[in-house]
This record gives sequence, structure tokens and C-alpha cells, in this order.
Amino acid sequence: MEFIKGFTYGWMSRKGDFKKPEAKESMRLLKERTNTNYAIISLAALQDGAHTIVVDYTGDHMVSDEELVDMIEYAQSLGLKVILKPTVNCKDGTWRAHINFFDLDVPCEPKWRDWFKSYTEYQMHYAAIAQKTNCDMLIVGCEMVQTERRDKEWRALVEEVRTIYKGAITYNTDKYQEGNVKWWDALDVISSSGYYPINDWDNQLDRIEKIIKPFNKPFFFAEAGCPSRSNSPYVPNDWGLEGETDMKAQEDYYKVMFEKTKDRDWVRGFGLWDWKALLHMEENATSNDDYAIYGKPAEKVIKAFYETK
Repeated sequence: MEFIKGFTYGWMSRKGDFKKPEAKESMRLLKERTNTNYAIISLAALQDGAHTIVVDYTGDHMVSDEELVDMIEYAQSLGLKVILKPTVNCKDGTWRAHINFFDLDVPCEPKWRDWFKSYTEYQMHYAAIAQKTNCDMLIVGCEMVQTERRDKEWRALVEEVRTIYKGAITYNTDKYQEGNVKWWDALDVISSSGYYPINDWDNQLDRIEKIIKPFNKPFFFAEAGCPSRSNSPYVPNDWGLEGETDMKAQEDYYKVMFEKTKDRDWVRGFGLWDWKALLHMEENATSNDDYAIYGKPAEKVIKAFYETK
């Protein structure tokens, strides 16, 4: 697998957002300013809570199919490859990692089979779009930790998706969970979220390498990044961490992450988090403490690293 110089694009975009001229300009700037070669277009369907069974991908919280196809084709016209990543959030704010049901069916309680039926329909819808637009990869889930033990259901989902989508398929497990997924063999690529502490990369890379080696599959970090906030390099997954706005903290995190991974030839890329469809004003970049890197020192670090790959 070629090295994925990727960025997550468009997370939490709503219906109509991709139709705005600023969204295409953002995609153009993504390639120009970071040397990215893969745009990971990430979608957020909704379910009411972690224990509800209906995945809604038809409301205004999602970009329309028409504008999604148009954006994929625009990215491809720029020379970018596209990875489609349909995932899910809970309306009540519960993190998707906690989506969970009883392993033994109980009358009147929500059931795994009903949730997987709805979730599979969702994945099949976007698998058809990925196939139609020749997307280079499909990510069929993200950080859904409590679901990962449902080996049989996930294998069935992947098998069904393959009847429509003929490209590479992966699943994005969460940080520290690489060994939690026993069905990597059903996929083409192994991927995880690389939000590891700045001072612990060596330990984590050693651990991951041992876990994935028996599967003999390519691996990349489908997510990785750090807010521009003091202390965030030590808990980069905590988007709500309180701290002062700190451009150097984010810059240093990217420098260390790239330095620690560059000689690990089994790390085949990144889907950095994240690049907004509607960017902040560049002159306001130094007051932005989010994961975004547009106009921040970390942007130059990323561009330089991707230029070498």
C-alpha cells in the first residue's frame, strides 16, 4: 500500500455545506498547503443514544448524496484520492464507543441484530456511492469499541459491503484497542486512531507492531492529531481538555509523532484530524485551540513531512 498522506475533511458538515464555494476552496487549500494526497471525507450519521437501534443518515445533519458526489469528484479533479468514512454519533452526546446491547437477547430490550441491520443499511448506502465515484478506500466504522466484540456481525457487514464496493475496506479502531479487533483478517487494511501521548510513542508503536504483524495487512493511523492547547500533547484524544491556546504544543506534537513513526516502515500513513470544510479565517488561526492546523505552525511541519514521503 502506498503511503497515505491523508487528512480528514468535512467532519460534522451539514446539508448544503459542501455546496458552498468555501468548501471547495478549503479542499483546494488542503492539497496546496499540506501536500496531502488522500482526502478522508468523514460523515456523521446520528442515533438517539448508545442503546438505540436506528441509525439516521437522511436528515439535514448529513450532506446530501448529490453534494457528496460532487465534492468527491472535485477532490479527484485536484489529483486527490478519496477515502469515504461514514461513521455515527449519538444525539445525546454519548461517545460512539459506548454503543452497546445485551449479548443475550432479552424481550423488550434493544438488540444487536436490530442495530446491525440499521447500521449495515447505512454502510451499504455509502458503499454504493464509494463504488460509483471510484473511492480508493471505505472505512466502515470508527472507534466503536463496545461493538468490536461482535465478530460475527462485523464479518457479515464487511461481506455484504463487498457485494457493492470493490475497493479496499478498513475499520478504524480506537487508540489502545488494536488488539480488541479479532476480525482484522476480514479487512484489507488495519487502522486505528493514533492519539498517543507525546512521550509514549515508542512504547505504543512497539505494542501495535506485535499485534498487527500476524495479520500481514497494511496499517495506517486513520486518525491522529493534537489540539493547539497546552497539555494536549500528553492527552491528545481529549478535545475538551482545558488549557491555554498554545501553537507550539501542537507543533511539537506533530514533530515528535512524525519523528517516531518515520522509521517504522509498517506505518503506511495518516488520516490527520482534521481539516474543516468551512475554514476559520487565517488571521484568527493563532487564537484557535482546536485540532485544526490551517494557518498554524503545525501546518508547515505537516507539509514538510508529507513532502518527503
